[in-house]
Amino acid sequence: MNRHRTLAIAVLVGTLAVPVSVAAPASASGGGNATIKRGTCSGSAHWKLKGKPDNGRLEIEGEIDSNHNGQTWSWTMRHNGSVSARGTATTKGPSGSFSVTRRMVDLAGKDTIVFRAKNAGSGEVCRGVVSL
Repeated sequence: MNRHRTLAIAVLVGTLAVPVSVAAPASASGGGNATIKRGTCSGSAHWKLKGKPDNGRLEIEGEIDSNHNGQTWSWTMRHNGSVSARGTATTKGPSGSFSVTRRMVDLAGKDTIVFRAKNAGSGEVCRGVVSL
């Protein structure tokens, strides 16, 4: 009787352990298969670049955090070497940052996104690369 009880408990524990181990990697990845890169700029600002597949396209988010409100930055996103988007943005409070989000075509093979921003006042440059 003890052997049957031990076997039943082992099966029950094994069954319960599977959902826990399957759920852990999904939550550890930040809620999806996003690739996030971070780095420092040529001055004191920091950049973050996030990319993830989204319904057959790529969702790309670039962020600059300079800790200073009111700075104007020119930014460009390149997709496999070609300019995909560009513009200007102004850092805002409370953190002195800005972010831009764009959806791009998911090309065949590896996609490489380069996000570059230049501070109009100081000339500081930020550049991040993410490959999906």
